[in-house]
Amino acid sequence: MAKKKIEYTENMQNKLEYIGLNLNKIPTSLKKNEPLEFRIPKFYDEKQYKQYRYVNLKDIQILLSPTNRLDEMEEKYKKSSPLADYLDNKKEENILKHVKFLRMLEQIKIRDIQKLEEEQIMLNKKIPFKVKFKGNYLWQIYYSENTDKYFMLVPTEDTDYSAFFFLLKKKLEKGKLEKIFVPIRNAEYSREYLRKSQYEDLANYLWLFTKDWPLIYDVYDKNDELTIHIVGETQVYEKIKSPYKIELKNRQKANDFYKLTKAMFILQTELPRYFTFKTCIDKNGGIEFFMDNKKLEYSKIITWINEEYRIGKKRIQEAKELITINKEKLENLKIEIATQEIEYLEKEKQISTFLECKKTFFGKFKYYFKYNKKKNKGKLENKVQIQEESFEKKVKHNSTKEDKEEKYEKTRCTIEELVELYKEFEKEETALKNLMMDINSLKLKKKNMAKKIENATLFIQEIDSHKKSIFEFWKYSNKDEVEKLAEGEEEEVNIIKKIEKVFDYEEDFEKFGKDMDKIQRKSLSKQETDSIYITSTNVLEMLNKVKNNEVSPKEIEANLRELKKQAIREKTLTEKEEFDIFGGIVQDITKVSEINNQTHRELPKDKFSILDINMNAKSIGYKLTLEKIVENIKKALEKVVVCEDILVYKAMEDKLLDEKEINVFNMNPQEEIQDIIKTDNDINFYKINLKRGSHAISFTNQIFYDNQNKTLPIGQDLSSKIIVDIASLQLDLKNKASFRILRLEEENEFSDIEIKTINVFECDAKAK
Repeated sequence: MAKKKIEYTENMQNKLEYIGLNLNKIPTSLKKNEPLEFRIPKFYDEKQYKQYRYVNLKDIQILLSPTNRLDEMEEKYKKSSPLADYLDNKKEENILKHVKFLRMLEQIKIRDIQKLEEEQIMLNKKIPFKVKFKGNYLWQIYYSENTDKYFMLVPTEDTDYSAFFFLLKKKLEKGKLEKIFVPIRNAEYSREYLRKSQYEDLANYLWLFTKDWPLIYDVYDKNDELTIHIVGETQVYEKIKSPYKIELKNRQKANDFYKLTKAMFILQTELPRYFTFKTCIDKNGGIEFFMDNKKLEYSKIITWINEEYRIGKKRIQEAKELITINKEKLENLKIEIATQEIEYLEKEKQISTFLECKKTFFGKFKYYFKYNKKKNKGKLENKVQIQEESFEKKVKHNSTKEDKEEKYEKTRCTIEELVELYKEFEKEETALKNLMMDINSLKLKKKNMAKKIENATLFIQEIDSHKKSIFEFWKYSNKDEVEKLAEGEEEEVNIIKKIEKVFDYEEDFEKFGKDMDKIQRKSLSKQETDSIYITSTNVLEMLNKVKNNEVSPKEIEANLRELKKQAIREKTLTEKEEFDIFGGIVQDITKVSEINNQTHRELPKDKFSILDINMNAKSIGYKLTLEKIVENIKKALEKVVVCEDILVYKAMEDKLLDEKEINVFNMNPQEEIQDIIKTDNDINFYKINLKRGSHAISFTNQIFYDNQNKTLPIGQDLSSKIIVDIASLQLDLKNKASFRILRLEEENEFSDIEIKTINVFECDAKAK
């Protein structure tokens, strides 16, 4: 039976010509099939790349497999065949494979290959900030450790073959050898700088300090020199995060960084009360570590450990001295309270005797003569003196001598010694705290006992005042009711300071938004919510100029022209239309919309309608509209106050906060800082602790939608911003700080980085 000849379409011929492949004359280099002896690992995550490198194109063999990219590695490798089998159109056993190759060829687009080529040109110039790049998953390149060979495993059932045809094209090109920058699958971390376990430890250490899992890559440059790249995010101020990248270019730097993070990790996990380390972005986009505003570096770690050891010894000594002093205070308090108890018991006995004796005729005479003129005073003093002598002996017996200071200073301390020292200090500190609790408890008891003695003394003085003669005493004791002995104050066992709740955006924002939306729906009119909505648009700057009477007629005219152009672009206004007959209705009122998975039938607000923008609008009328909006905002701010203490933030470009302006803040600090860091100027970042009852209007759902059908979901789901009436508040500067944040200059992986310094002003707000 004659073999049917395979015909190639014009499209295929064009692509083969672009690639440089002649199927009737396959180059010898593509026919080579060297043994790989590839061993498939038992435990390996194909989705996580650990190694990136520049690989010589000629060193990569190509295998094709009738599988999908997401299939198991074992199945893909088991079914794979050399590229030569798929290029062969003569042997009958390879016909089906060749047909599959042609289908792949038919499917590929030349433009996709060109994009990869452009990407590799960029990668040959610069390694991306995050190391990984957009098309990294297309490179199914593996490394066989047994034969020290690279190979590409191409799943023929995939949909994107651009990487395969790019590699094939480059292999066929004549000239100098080229390298491509690709992730290597099945490649573990190199042991050149760190051990495998140290890579895992390093990820754990950095998570503790940054609260974000880092990505760690071994990256080899064109000279096959290794650099460890660590990429992640860290908190730089409260919950504001910044990306960072650390590059460890040799064994010394890698080990120093590892030992530094390990030392800090041990201290912070073992002694979190005394050692907490914070991260900052350094001038190169990496991270540096601080404790108590002191920068930690491995080159100075021994000096720092010795200093902390010395501080720890001093703290232990101070704690022991305080324990000795307070033990004496405690014993003195016990003596004083024992003295009080003896005195009170004597007075209580006398009062009890009086109350019992007054019941009978002879009892009254007996009490009058027995307790006349303080006969038992000497007896009471004798008891007190005996009690004091007993306690003095006890204090002398229990007193401890101060520990002698070491005759020498340690020249080098280890982390282990530092941990042991601070654990000893922790015990002393706990003992001191317990001692102070006992002292405070006895102070309360002493105060209570003093009150009881005072009340008993007044009671006895009242009795004694009627003992001038037996007849007066007889008359007094015959009263049906005698004033009762006043009780002392009830002893307070535990005094717990009330802890004030601090607003947390992630935890509390949803409830706050719903509460404010309910308040504002009751308090604000449609005109007022329309006016508030305008402050969420690009008209806010013009509103502030009108509010402060700082706008010229030319500025008003220019702004009006720009709004008309914008309205035409957004098709809400035509050049011929003089009057919008639909008013604020910009869509079908029967249309169902969704906010936070909740449906509604409300219409979004239209700024052009609110501003009365039409082709015949004049600058005078536009200014009057802006003035009316400003007045509406003022009235609205007088009606609404925040329902709880909150934190608000405002980022400003090289400008101080102006109470005369309409100030829009944000409750989400990360969102507030995100856009303004793109500017070239200095940035001032205000954090204000806004107290409950302060005048402010939150950008709730009602601000962005009309609620004519009463179907709008309650909450603040569309914006985290809030207008704060700064003019009604007194801002007290509590703290000034600064932090660095890293940003990519362009929205792509090859972008340069820029480090911005943010100046922070933390203020408390009080009503004027």
